[in-house]
Amino acid sequence: MAGESQEEAKTKFPFPYVPYPIQEEFMTKLYQVLETGKIGIFESPTGTGKSLSLICGALSWLRDFEEKKRQEEARLLANGSNGKSAKEQPGKGSQASAGEPDWITQFVQKKEEREMVHRLKEEQVRRKKREERLEQIRHNVQLKYTSKRKRMEEEEAEQLLQLSKDMLSHPDELGTLEPLDRSEEDLILAEYESDEEKKVGSRLSEEDDDEDIEEEHVTKIYYCSRTHSQLAQFVHEVQKSPFGKETRLVSLGSRQNLCVNEEVRHLGAVQLINDRCMEMQKNKHEKSNTGEEAEGKKRRVSRTVCPFYSYEPMQLLRDEVLVEVKDIEQLVTLGKGMKACPYYGSRYAIPAAQLVVLPYQMLLHGATRSASGIKLKDQVVIIDEAHNLIDTLTCIYSAQVSGSQLCCAHSQLLQYMERYRKRLKAKNLMYIKQILFLLEKFVAVLGGNINQNPNTQSIPQAGVQLKSINDFLFQCQIDNINLFKVQHYCAKSLISRKLFGFIERYGASGALKTRKEDQKISGLQNFLQTLNKRQEKEGTQHSSPGEAEDEQPKMASPLMHIEGFLAALTNANQDGRVILTRQGTLAQSSLKFLLLNPAVHFAQVLKECRAVVIAGGTMQPVADFREQLLVCAGVGADRIEEFSCGHVIPPDNILPIILCSGPSNQQLEFTYEKRGLPQMMAEVGRILCNLCNVVPGGVVCFFPSYEYEKQVYTHWEKTGVLTQLASKKKIFQEPKRANQVEQVLAEYAKSIKRCSQSGGPMTGALLFSVVGGKMSEGINFSDDLGRCVIMVGMPYPNIKSPELQEKMAYLDKTMPKTTGQAPGRTLIENLCMKAVNQSIGRAIRHQKDFASIVLLDHRYARPAIFNKLPQWIKSRTQTKPVFGPAFAALRKFHVEKRSSCESLPSR
Repeated sequence: MAGESQEEAKTKFPFPYVPYPIQEEFMTKLYQVLETGKIGIFESPTGTGKSLSLICGALSWLRDFEEKKRQEEARLLANGSNGKSAKEQPGKGSQASAGEPDWITQFVQKKEEREMVHRLKEEQVRRKKREERLEQIRHNVQLKYTSKRKRMEEEEAEQLLQLSKDMLSHPDELGTLEPLDRSEEDLILAEYESDEEKKVGSRLSEEDDDEDIEEEHVTKIYYCSRTHSQLAQFVHEVQKSPFGKETRLVSLGSRQNLCVNEEVRHLGAVQLINDRCMEMQKNKHEKSNTGEEAEGKKRRVSRTVCPFYSYEPMQLLRDEVLVEVKDIEQLVTLGKGMKACPYYGSRYAIPAAQLVVLPYQMLLHGATRSASGIKLKDQVVIIDEAHNLIDTLTCIYSAQVSGSQLCCAHSQLLQYMERYRKRLKAKNLMYIKQILFLLEKFVAVLGGNINQNPNTQSIPQAGVQLKSINDFLFQCQIDNINLFKVQHYCAKSLISRKLFGFIERYGASGALKTRKEDQKISGLQNFLQTLNKRQEKEGTQHSSPGEAEDEQPKMASPLMHIEGFLAALTNANQDGRVILTRQGTLAQSSLKFLLLNPAVHFAQVLKECRAVVIAGGTMQPVADFREQLLVCAGVGADRIEEFSCGHVIPPDNILPIILCSGPSNQQLEFTYEKRGLPQMMAEVGRILCNLCNVVPGGVVCFFPSYEYEKQVYTHWEKTGVLTQLASKKKIFQEPKRANQVEQVLAEYAKSIKRCSQSGGPMTGALLFSVVGGKMSEGINFSDDLGRCVIMVGMPYPNIKSPELQEKMAYLDKTMPKTTGQAPGRTLIENLCMKAVNQSIGRAIRHQKDFASIVLLDHRYARPAIFNKLPQWIKSRTQTKPVFGPAFAALRKFHVEKRSSCESLPSR
């Protein structure tokens, strides 16, 4: 029977080798979730073949789904053909009435004919009513549009009239315009026309035309992960799988990853690359315009078009992409060879693709999803590495700007407007003035002055305030400005790009060729000369976990950041808060929008998709996903499925221990008040010295923060503990800069290898890391790199953080008490244990790996905390109240494992 079930699984789920039982369970559960259209939360530890299980399980379902669809279509066609024949042959009723007189048969036939004619007439009446109703709807839309346009014109007429009066009041400025060279013509904003101002009829016809020519999307699976390297690894797994030859797969990425135009790539910053690409597309379309009007517009745009943005080569690239599975690097190489844009060529392939691989930021952000041509209706979405999905959603839809950025943007935009005032159309001037007004109000609400230096301007009332969106808008006195229209103007006019070009041009030259306003020019020169220095200090405000500030692309124009903040203010009032941070100078103060309800943006994904799978190596505790993302988005409990499988390693290959006290019987409780005590730091030193005596290879010790790690390290230097540790293992520290991580890891690995080969007194290396740092996610400490992982204390987040306090208050107000304690308190515990689980999961990476895990804090033994460990670790965890038995168990474990490894034949 076992052989039959294994053969059946092999038939249902093609696999490159005989799957583990847990992989079969995973694929079976995944298949059921996709078939029944549910939301699945899947946990499969690293080393259990999660990626391959996702590939084979999901693509097996898609294969069967497509086959069922083909069979259903064939059946319907066959039934339709048989139905037509039935009309021509004697029916069942004819046979029953074979013995009836002719007059009865004729009467029945005439009656049927009359009924058929009656039905046809009724259908004609219904069709006529339907057409009349549609015509009425079109008429209502036209009336609504006309009314809306009239209101809009009334709102803007006064502003435009005032602008015209201002311009007429300075007749000397309306004289001969100073001639500009070609490159400076590129900086002038084109005449702006909002979508609302286009004719409804033409808009409807354009949409209808688009729908007619748009290629139909086949049923597909969208696979998302966090980084491009993880996506590339997934694509390679698909290539090696039994589905590698037959699956139509397309890899999506950002322009930064896919652009093959060196002129655009060298811009570096994502926003600049996006803006330049869009501008070059616009140039290509406008180049085909004819007539005097088009000639006039040509002078308002750059002459440059992208040589890779060509329809036929991109269509050929699309076909190549669908023929054979390719990752992003292969796609870029192909695009260069074919002189075709991989960014747009890959998007052309989406409708016909069966598997679309993309970063999950691209799928989760609604505007990006729409711009990329991603349609989720009745499709399947798999979000892998989803342990920080809530944080990602919160980060995507949050935004922060500093006082320095606000002042800098105001200065740039004001100088731009003064330089090109005579060349800008009235509507451009109107919107620029609105943006300047917004910036002034934002600075005023921080307590500063827009016209003074933000670096020297002190803020009298330091502190943090939290406001609802509406309260913030009222406090700024900008509640009468339509932020949706301003946001739309910024996106359509590419004003940030124009502003960057302006600063780039005059920041480099340091001079303006204007004859009249000499005093203004000197001020502009001073401003431009200091601009680059100021921008170097700015950097970006958003950084994802694990990435160094120096690796973040710097925004060339602070207005780009501010556009994100304006977009955030268009969220619903109850879903977010604005945090006003006043400290020191205006430059150090900031405005931040905090999204409190990520479910509001995730709900659209859940609503449109046939099924959604949220997967990860460590998903515990899953309550956050279930409550904050799914239940809040309106998903019923009957639609949520949870699955967690064990590990493939033998039970005796892992030894997790909760240690409640140290060698001197000091209770281990690393609360914020106690962890800095000398006796507590000394006890940790004694524990590490003992463990380093019995653990071969690498030991990774995680601290709750960089500050505490530095505090302990300094204390050990003074007391001699560090010297004792260094006599057994070479000591390494996690760097704060991301570009130094690879070097430290390489030296760490070399040190372990040298120690194992030399046979000397040193037995490996000791690495001090930080929870939530560069080495707590995405780094594999497999084999000798991580024979023991030590967790010092519990890494609770800073509960005094205004953002966290507001999030806790929001959950306490909106979520029910499901665990007997306040939802805000549950959030704190879940954030802590999620970080712990990610860190301790760095060690066991494959079936034959082994390691011990030591949790230094008696609080880990509390049921509420203990139950939030991953099942495969929790089921094997031992709680040791005193140090002696724990040390004996660890020594025995490592002695036995080291001897068993030495007895194995070398590979």
